[in-house]
Amino acid sequence: QRIFEDDRDYERFLARLAESVETYRIRLYLFCLLGNHAHLLLETPDTNLSRFMQSVETGYTVYYNFRHKTVGHLFQGRYGAKLVDGDDYLMKLSRYIHLNPVFTARMKAMPRGQRISSLRDYRWSSYRSYVGLAKELKYVTYGPVLAQMGGRTGQRKRLYREFVEGGIAGADDEFMEALKTSPHAIGGDDFLAWARDAYLQLAEKQETSEDIAFRQEARRLPSEAILDVVCRHLGIKVGRLQERMRNSVARPVAAMMLSRYGGLTNRAIARLLRLSSAGTVTYQLRSAAGITDRAKKATVAAIEADLGRRMSEVRDD
Repeated sequence: QRIFEDDRDYERFLARLAESVETYRIRLYLFCLLGNHAHLLLETPDTNLSRFMQSVETGYTVYYNFRHKTVGHLFQGRYGAKLVDGDDYLMKLSRYIHLNPVFTARMKAMPRGQRISSLRDYRWSSYRSYVGLAKELKYVTYGPVLAQMGGRTGQRKRLYREFVEGGIAGADDEFMEALKTSPHAIGGDDFLAWARDAYLQLAEKQETSEDIAFRQEARRLPSEAILDVVCRHLGIKVGRLQERMRNSVARPVAAMMLSRYGGLTNRAIARLLRLSSAGTVTYQLRSAAGITDRAKKATVAAIEADLGRRMSEVRDD
C-alpha cells in the first residue's frame, strides 16, 4: 500500500530521516523514496541499525496516522537489510537505487531521453544533489561514493551522472541476480557464505536476525591517522586542533572525521580536541555539516576521499 500520499508526506519522512541520522550518527550515503517503499544505503558505525530504523518508521507512522486518520502499522513487517560487499557492489547498488524511479512498468515504455529527464526531475531521492542539480543535503554523506569515480573532485558529479544514467538502457543482469541470491547480503560467493554463517550462528543463540552485517566490529582508522590527514589538507599542525581558532573549520571538520572514520563518541572527541563537553562536539558537528563555502566544501570532500581510500585498505587487509 502507499506510504506517501503527497509532497507533504515525502517531506515529513525526509525530515524524520534527517533527524534520526543525526541522533544515531548514521552515515546515510543515498536514498530513494517511492510511493509504497523506500531505499536507504547507509552505514552504522555504532551498530544501531534497529534503533535507527525504529525511530524513522515509528516517528513517520505516528504522523501519517494522525494526518490521514488511520490506525495501526504503516510498514509491512520488518524492514529488509543486506550487507554490501566491496566498492564494486556498492557502486552498482547506488546506481540501482537511484534508477528506481525510471524502472517502473510505465517508465520502461518511454524513450530513453524522456526517462533521463524524469530521473533528473525526480525530487524524492538524493540523485539530484549527487549530480549537481540541487544543493547537497546536510544529512547525506556524499564523499565516499563520489570518490569511487576517480578523477578530479570537480569532475566527480558529472562522472557519477554518466555512470548512473548509462544504466537506463537496461538492467545489469549480473547485479540483479546478485541482488536476489541471498536474503542477508549482496556480494561474491565467499561473502555470501560468511553472511549466511553469521546469521545461523546468531539464530542458534536465539538472537534476532537484525543487524548481522552491522554487528561485526567496525573497521576504524586510528585517531592519529585521521588527524594527520585533516591537518595535511588544511595546512596546519595537529597541535592547532586543541586551540581555539576564530572562524576556522579545523575543529568542526576534525570532529566530523573522528566521528565518521574513527567511531569516537562525542565525549572521546571532546577529550582529544580539548573541547569543554560532548555538547560542544555536537555544535562542532553541526558547524561542519553546515559548511557552504565552495573551497572549504572541496577541502572536506578531499579529506573524505583520502580517509575513504584508507578505510578501503583497512577492509582489504
